[in-house]
Amino acid sequence: MKLAVVANPGKYEVKDVIHSTIEWAGKNNAHLLLSNEVCTQLQIESSESLSITTSDKDSINQSDVVVVMGGDGTILYTARISRTAGKPILGINSGRLGFMTNIQSDELEGALDQVLKGDYTLDKRHYLKATDNYGNQFYALNEFLFTRKDTTSMVNIRAEYDGDLINTYWADGLIVASSTGSTAYNLSSGGPIVVPGSGVVLVTPINPHTLTTRPLVLRADKPLTVKVEPQQSGVLFSYDGVVCEEQDLPLEVEIIKSKLAFNLINLPGQNYFETLRKKLMWGQDSRRNKN
Repeated sequence: MKLAVVANPGKYEVKDVIHSTIEWAGKNNAHLLLSNEVCTQLQIESSESLSITTSDKDSINQSDVVVVMGGDGTILYTARISRTAGKPILGINSGRLGFMTNIQSDELEGALDQVLKGDYTLDKRHYLKATDNYGNQFYALNEFLFTRKDTTSMVNIRAEYDGDLINTYWADGLIVASSTGSTAYNLSSGGPIVVPGSGVVLVTPINPHTLTTRPLVLRADKPLTVKVEPQQSGVLFSYDGVVCEEQDLPLEVEIIKSKLAFNLINLPGQNYFETLRKKLMWGQDSRRNKN
């Protein structure tokens, strides 16, 4: 089996995790693919169980399974460069929360053993697709973001769903998130947590001026159109943290569920609600730890 390793060398645990993975591969007749950039930064040399490739994308294209080491940011990076590859993705957490990288480093060998045996299922996380009025297309695993630029003034953003007006938001910005992205910026902005695979899109205003303005949960298979007219404040449009080149206003973006999916590996015994309890520390009462 060929395993592409996509890693964030800036995470302090990554080097040790990669070396552990190389040792595991040597013992289990598996072969690793790692980019030249990561190998150079971490001073890793090729071996019988490790080939050095020109890029992360090259590693992914040659692999059977992709192992991502880092946090959710590394997962989103992998999602951008492997959108059409459709490879199974195993996330190893070397970051902070890591909702999509929920395998801890001390669970690494057991997780790799299960992947080698094919003892896993795929959790398909569909992308959202956005098409703007200039014909450009963008894909997001987590969210699209419309936000003010270089100003303290609020922005006016109009949202329509399947041709019907929802609202004209007066706010710091607007988040359009997938169910996967519900635990990201959407959660920080007061939006709901949604179980992945629910087939919905979340519309969450950021600091709206009107207190009765609340997040919405909509079916993702119908078009959501976001319109930004020329106004005093500049507006930035981004997808999964990548800011698009500044576009002229008016800007009109149609967002809908994509047919493309990011295939996260789900190992036996893994449970989404267990992940939420661990990452968000639900049910933990700090008062019980006091003497």
